[in-house]
Amino acid sequence: MSMRKLDIWHQAGLIDEQTLAKIRAFEDEHHRPLALWAVIGIGALAIGLGVISVVAANWEDVPGMVRLALHLALMVWLAAFLIWREQELEQDRPWGLEALLFVLAMLGMTFFGHLGQVYQTSSPLWQPLGVWLLLFGPVLLLRGQSWLTAMLLMAVLVFICWDYSWGSALPGTARDRAQEAWLVFVTALPLMVPPLAAWMRGRSARDTFWKRLEEMAIAYAVAGATFVCIFAGVTERGYEGMTLLDQLIRGGVALAAAALFFKARPGAEGRSSALILAAAGIVCLVAVIVTGSGVMSGILFMALWVAIGAIALRAGWRGLFQLAVGAVALRLIILSFELASDLLTSGFGLILAGIMILAIAWGAVRISREYAPPREGAE
Repeated sequence: MSMRKLDIWHQAGLIDEQTLAKIRAFEDEHHRPLALWAVIGIGALAIGLGVISVVAANWEDVPGMVRLALHLALMVWLAAFLIWREQELEQDRPWGLEALLFVLAMLGMTFFGHLGQVYQTSSPLWQPLGVWLLLFGPVLLLRGQSWLTAMLLMAVLVFICWDYSWGSALPGTARDRAQEAWLVFVTALPLMVPPLAAWMRGRSARDTFWKRLEEMAIAYAVAGATFVCIFAGVTERGYEGMTLLDQLIRGGVALAAAALFFKARPGAEGRSSALILAAAGIVCLVAVIVTGSGVMSGILFMALWVAIGAIALRAGWRGLFQLAVGAVALRLIILSFELASDLLTSGFGLILAGIMILAIAWGAVRISREYAPPREGAE
């Protein structure tokens, strides 16, 4: 903390002399020499880069089995260290435990690539990642502490689902409607993560981990519904993958996830999150009706984010409310140009476009400032 800022607060009467002395004493006691730590960090980084350079330069000269053995030994050693010091790390250095879990998981992920390099094998990427998820997913679920491992789990799960779907939908691949419906269902499977995370939040001491996993999965649902709105109006015929059956599957899974979420977490916060999932599901169902219409798909987009903004306002989620206001304002600007495509063909039209953009931006800022919920912890 800046001592100069403390002096300014003291002179302004925000803190008294006694409080100022206590803050200074606390900061002096917990002061860390950042410059020294920066130098140590640079030195450690230089050593690490040097080791990597030496290994990379002689990589082909090291037998493949030796490399795999060293890789596996490093994973075993790190896993043993985590088991030995887990309780101490969880109590005193939870971020240290989180970082080591992340490193262990990444070592496991790169081991499969290393294995394929040594034995000259190839396979769709979702297959080794699926094996990794089966082996390391339970470890991260049982020991993950915060957003870092939650992000890794969610990213791998989403990638596996979409890589499997895209790989099975390559041109020339014969598929019937049942197979296509199955692929759509696979991409909707991550929507089942929020109910699981909500159920675990009431049964685990690692509330932060499950909350972050829940938030990322809900963000996946919102992002999916948003792209559905965009794709519904990209061409005159609409997005080819937005058939009635496809959207029924996506919307149905999202609505089922919302119902399970509300059952797992029936309070005010859970109700708000469940409503966002339900809104995403409803948008997927309605998108079939507006497919091919740029105006109607734009209105559906704004309806989704207006609903999210209203839910965030009621729940007191300031950041999400401001994001919703920004999304609606941006789509409104784009929609205005879509309705008047010849607006930019003259100098007068450019002036009107600039004024319109400034007006919408000014309105968005005013709404965001005046109606946004207070920050968490603010009085």
